[in-house]
Amino acid sequence: MKLKNILILLLIILSTAGYAQYDLVIVGGTPGGIMTAISSARLGKSSVLLERTSHIGGLPANGLGATDIATRGATTGLFAEFVNTIRQYYVDKYGESSQQVKDCSNGYHFEASVAELVFEQMLAAHKDKITVLKMRQFDADDANLLMANDRIRKIKILNRENGKIEEYTGKVFIDATYEGDLGAAARVPFRTGRESKEEFDEQGAGRVYKYWGGPEGAGSTFQGDNAVQSYNYRLCLTTNPANRVAIPKPVHYNRDEFVSLIEDVWTGRHTGVAMEKITKEMLEENRRHIAKGNPTQLPGDVWGIAKLTNMVVLPNGKTDANNQHLAFISTDLPEENWLWPTSSWEWRDAYAIRLREYIQGLFWFAQNDKELPEHFRKAAKEWGFAKDEYTDNDHFPRQVYVREGRRFEGAYFFTVKDASGVFPGMRPPLHASSVTASHYAFDSHAVRKREAGRVHLDGFLSYPSEVYTVPYGVMVPKAVDNLLLPVPVSGSHIGFSTLRMEPCWMALGKAAGVAASVAIDDQSKVKNVSEQKLQQLLLDQKATLIYFRDVKYDDPDFALVQKMGLKGYLPEWEARLSDPLTKETLATWSKLSGQKWGEDNLKLTRKEVLKKIAMELK
Repeated sequence: MKLKNILILLLIILSTAGYAQYDLVIVGGTPGGIMTAISSARLGKSSVLLERTSHIGGLPANGLGATDIATRGATTGLFAEFVNTIRQYYVDKYGESSQQVKDCSNGYHFEASVAELVFEQMLAAHKDKITVLKMRQFDADDANLLMANDRIRKIKILNRENGKIEEYTGKVFIDATYEGDLGAAARVPFRTGRESKEEFDEQGAGRVYKYWGGPEGAGSTFQGDNAVQSYNYRLCLTTNPANRVAIPKPVHYNRDEFVSLIEDVWTGRHTGVAMEKITKEMLEENRRHIAKGNPTQLPGDVWGIAKLTNMVVLPNGKTDANNQHLAFISTDLPEENWLWPTSSWEWRDAYAIRLREYIQGLFWFAQNDKELPEHFRKAAKEWGFAKDEYTDNDHFPRQVYVREGRRFEGAYFFTVKDASGVFPGMRPPLHASSVTASHYAFDSHAVRKREAGRVHLDGFLSYPSEVYTVPYGVMVPKAVDNLLLPVPVSGSHIGFSTLRMEPCWMALGKAAGVAASVAIDDQSKVKNVSEQKLQQLLLDQKATLIYFRDVKYDDPDFALVQKMGLKGYLPEWEARLSDPLTKETLATWSKLSGQKWGEDNLKLTRKEVLKKIAMELK
């Protein structure tokens, strides 16, 4: 080792004396960070979880109560434990046959306060290994991070309660922030904005205008730019008078921002594919119909508060209120968030206030502006904030819904092809290094505000995907030896748009905790972690690495199917273990294994032959 490096290490040792040291230092109390801490604790590793706010849980604890996953069962492990614990909470409190249990949808729909409670309980079960510190802020400045020999040695954190700087040392560091601040400080290359369609030949890439549920239309150039998809807050709304708080008029109310809603309400104009067949005459007829005291009759249009927000029912008469996909103006605030991923927390906090006032102003307008139909205002006024949520923040979510921050360029770069069937209805390309399966559409919100003559907002889109495998490399930097990025993962704008769902982030967090533990035990770089060890430990914790419709994580043959599936022996959606083996399959498996398996195996089931091959491959 060079003298310079020896001196650096000596200085590090001296400078960290007196500070608590951990196996893992995790920046970000998001679900991804929480699951990293828990999975590593189960392998005997200590960690510190550093959360900027006074509450852990990220978005599920801040309004995202309707879990975004297209295929239930595709993602399991700690995510399944979270979901099952949510359901059990409602069973224990209200009874198996209660409306609350029904509305929790088997644990996939939940109140924000319940999500936070469950996360706290899951962490508390490992309190001997996990230290949770709130109001701890990391700023994306390389002065807040000390590196030597491609390894992070320590980081500096602002204690927001007393204004002092704290230092934390660890063996492996985890960036579980939505923004990717730690990775940026470590100088891991990253992207923001949108790639062009030309770069990776991705559907939906670049500038795109399309009716919601319809084809791409006029104005779509597919050119890349620096535009970041819009953010909002996931609101908790209710019509229950006993638990309803009126939505206040914000201090900085600007009516001009919302006046375009007036014509949308009176005519019924929206952004859905039904508008393709709507004529000017139909819009005017709808205006006359509404003027008579009726709600809208235009195909695809919605009425009242639904014109502003898309709601999913949660337990206890509450809703997860997201942006309305069919609206030109809703709770998203495009354009103004473009700087968020790379800005300071001072800028972000100012934007968070601006976004909150914008959303409250929008609701105030819909409920009170006299240019809107009286019966529309009356319908909108039936809704308010839930009194028993966010009681320390005037019943408003504490965190902005950051849909996309920095996207790092890691060992593997995830694009549309990784979540698209090789042929329609078939699996996407298989990743042998998979650390989780997952499934959600390619889904992005608008990047620009309303533009005259466009059928929808630029970049507001959704395209179907198939259940896919996620390679370990999406969270592994190329050059930093002890950093993992389970939340701000490596991918294109459209590729990232399916990975960015909390179930996937929880699974990646779990995998990061296991991978960090293996790296520590084997004294290896995170990029050199044994995939075989990593996957076996994930399977031991009931993670799904490749999805099969007919073999679930509690099945006794689960591990067999997972391992052989990742080796290419089971390319279809069903394993069909009890089916007899066919000549065609026997030939395929013989070729894959490099051995000649005799036709006497045709008397056996697929499971029996798979077990024999698996034994030979060990």
